[in-house]
Amino acid sequence: MFTLLAMHLPLLNDILILLSFSVFIVLALQRLRLPSIIGFLVTGAIIGPYGLSLVKAVEQVELLSEVGVILLLFVIGMELSLRQIADMKRTVLIGGGLQVGLTVSVAAAIYHALGDTHWNEAVFAGFLFSLSSTAIVLKMLQDRNELNMPHGRNALSVLIFQDIIVVPMMLFTPIMAGDGGSVWSAAGGLVLKTALVLLVTLLSARYLVPRLFHAVAKTRSKELFLLVTFTLCFAVAALTSEAGLSLALGAFLAGLIISESEYSHQATSIILPFRELFTSFFFVSVGMLLDMEFFLTHLDDILLLLLAVVLIKSFIAGAAMAILGYPARTVMLTGMVLFQVGEFAFILSKTGIAHGLLSEATNQYFLSVSILSMVLTPFMIMGAEPLTRKVLGQLGRMGWHREVWTAVEKETTHPEALQGHLVIIGYGMNGKNLSRAARYSGIPYVVIELDAELVKRAKGHKVPIVYGDATHVHILESVQIHEARSVVIAISDPRSTANIVREVRDLAPSAYLIVRTRYVKEIPELKALGADEVIPEEFETSIEIFAKVLDNFLVPDHEVDQLIGRIRSDNYELFQSEKVRVRRVAGQQANPNIGCVRLGGGGCRWCGRSLSTIPFNEKYGVRILGISRGDAMIEKPDPAEVLRPGDILFLSGRQADIEKVRELAQ
Repeated sequence: MFTLLAMHLPLLNDILILLSFSVFIVLALQRLRLPSIIGFLVTGAIIGPYGLSLVKAVEQVELLSEVGVILLLFVIGMELSLRQIADMKRTVLIGGGLQVGLTVSVAAAIYHALGDTHWNEAVFAGFLFSLSSTAIVLKMLQDRNELNMPHGRNALSVLIFQDIIVVPMMLFTPIMAGDGGSVWSAAGGLVLKTALVLLVTLLSARYLVPRLFHAVAKTRSKELFLLVTFTLCFAVAALTSEAGLSLALGAFLAGLIISESEYSHQATSIILPFRELFTSFFFVSVGMLLDMEFFLTHLDDILLLLLAVVLIKSFIAGAAMAILGYPARTVMLTGMVLFQVGEFAFILSKTGIAHGLLSEATNQYFLSVSILSMVLTPFMIMGAEPLTRKVLGQLGRMGWHREVWTAVEKETTHPEALQGHLVIIGYGMNGKNLSRAARYSGIPYVVIELDAELVKRAKGHKVPIVYGDATHVHILESVQIHEARSVVIAISDPRSTANIVREVRDLAPSAYLIVRTRYVKEIPELKALGADEVIPEEFETSIEIFAKVLDNFLVPDHEVDQLIGRIRSDNYELFQSEKVRVRRVAGQQANPNIGCVRLGGGGCRWCGRSLSTIPFNEKYGVRILGISRGDAMIEKPDPAEVLRPGDILFLSGRQADIEKVRELAQ
């Protein structure tokens, strides 16, 4: 059967080989606690045309890898906003311009000095080495929750500039080779098309997409939501490609469009699995480019070039941040994040080879250094923080302590971060009332809701609400669930409730978790999954009913409240068994209690007598705190006070003694 499929779909056989090798290699590296990215690069080198040549459809795999880059940039765009991009414009334009400009200049000068090359070849080499890896850097920063930290935002700013500048580089390459026309006419056309694309992006983000997603979300169809999300991503990517810009940049703009609506978190959660699959194709395809024979033959030269690239690019990226006035910690971390050579350089290198600016031998040096720098990137990012702390600590001991660490503390403050807050899952009647109480009490809170209409109305009332399915980990992470002090789940779906309890407890082990459920029988399962409190709706309804009934029968409010408290504290089991009720009362005999007793029936034996003549304390073990008579309350009654039928006595004593007085009063 599989052979028949492979005959009609040759790519299927290659995908099976790719995935099978990836599984075993990544699994082996995971046991060694090495990042999966390295496993994908190694897989590509082994099964590629320069390795075992197991994969034949290399170009088709490269096409799949481009989808991975598109989805990666799409997700990054959705997690930002146009306002955040506007806030980053200084770092994008100045920081990115400095990083690219200085790297091109230094790399071109070194390349020209090392060999007898023309200036145009040297400048093109500078183009290649100035670009960093958007795919690897952003994925690593996302996985480590560092994308919103200062160095993460700076890295993103520089990468955005690089993704934009690669298009003019590709247009300028034929001009440098003497094969193109007027660079000014090409640049003018590009600027005009870019302005048009940005205008469409702004108008869509403002008017079109929020209304479209609201209409789709109202249908409650997950399939339709997924289809619309993918359609928008590839439609904008195709639009930018037609305008002469990159597909990845278009995907990033598509993500920004969705980020302006309240549906971005839900869209991200459904895209993430697809992104993980296709980005794995990208890293495998990069590994396929490596010529192992050339690599091993020229290993010494390659390692020397790698060292030079790491040091020079790290220093220049850090220097660009220093010029912008960022503190030492951000300068160092940003430099160590952006040292590698990126995926867009591979696309640019093909243009250079086609126009004679890059020889095959030089291209293999470039590929070897680039792939090694990519392999090194996860280790550098993981070790950047400890190394920075160690260096800054050493600087502090040298007398720079005050300036360095003051800047660090100021830099790491994130005004939008939630901490010690309340997370409300579900914005029905219970969730709405709880959010009102939280706002009234000044408690920081955020709501998760899957009903588009409820989200829209809540947004109109300035409620901090996120549209999304709380069973998805990404949605929970978007509201900083790991920092929450308390979580309340108030939805009606039992299966979803159980799944959410499980996810919340995994992500936030110390959060106080309260769950509303429909039936008492669901309490044990939810408790076992990690809920701290489970409130069954059916019993709360029954409590409200019997409270009204007892009130109608003139049972004292305090007594009703005490009964309700006993029921809830016993996990709603008090009325399920008379034995439980007796055991509960017996277990409280040693504890003082306050109770109410109405005089009537047998209690009228005391009617007409003063308190001083009735041995409540000596004989019955209780003390009279007050007497309710009609609409009046007699506090601290005089011993001469005469009891009357219908009086309500407020008693203090052991629960058993109060129960005995109540029996005598019936």
